[in-house]
Amino acid sequence: MSIKLIAEARDVKEQGRSASRRLRHAGKVPAIVYGAGSEAVAVTLDHNTIFHALKKEVFHTSILDLELNGKTEQVVLRDFHFHAFRPEVLHLDLQRVSATEEIHMSIPLHFLNEDTCPAVKTQGAHVTHVATEVEVRALASNLPQFIEVDLANLKAGQSIHLSDLTLPKGVKLEKILRGDDAVVLIAGGIAEVADAEIVSPADVPAAKGSAAE
Repeated sequence: MSIKLIAEARDVKEQGRSASRRLRHAGKVPAIVYGAGSEAVAVTLDHNTIFHALKKEVFHTSILDLELNGKTEQVVLRDFHFHAFRPEVLHLDLQRVSATEEIHMSIPLHFLNEDTCPAVKTQGAHVTHVATEVEVRALASNLPQFIEVDLANLKAGQSIHLSDLTLPKGVKLEKILRGDDAVVLIAGGIAEVADAEIVSPADVPAAKGSAAE
């Protein structure tokens, strides 16, 4: 999915707290574009466009086409800041990406069939999401927007580890590369109670001296 942003270069005089405040009042968001061996550039973006885009998961995991001065380059969102109590975006950090260099990104996990898996539907288990996103390494062209985790066959007492995930071609998990096969999800089953044996009074031995011979 291609997402295009149109940026305007910031003049040196438009940098600093006071200048940033004036830009926000004018409906602009100050941002910095850096990386890929090029000099960092201060830019502005349309506030409303960014405000609504930040509400969408895909904006956080996609390669963005940034147009600046008639030239388009690919970037990813690295950081953003909201005002403490106003619905206002204060700043963005955008990192350039290279077609030939792998990048690190946090990618969300989408869990499928959780409500209908045996662990939940028939065994009364409680599913705990230990992780809702994973750190991946991939070329920009291979970067997924999300990774699906199918729980259709999950049973109580089972867990899913990073090594159980099905990854798109060319995508590697950072923790696996470091030798850490972390748990992603646990189906904690309710402790099974064994059926109690039915015992009749005749099976209970009488206490000594409690009955007449």
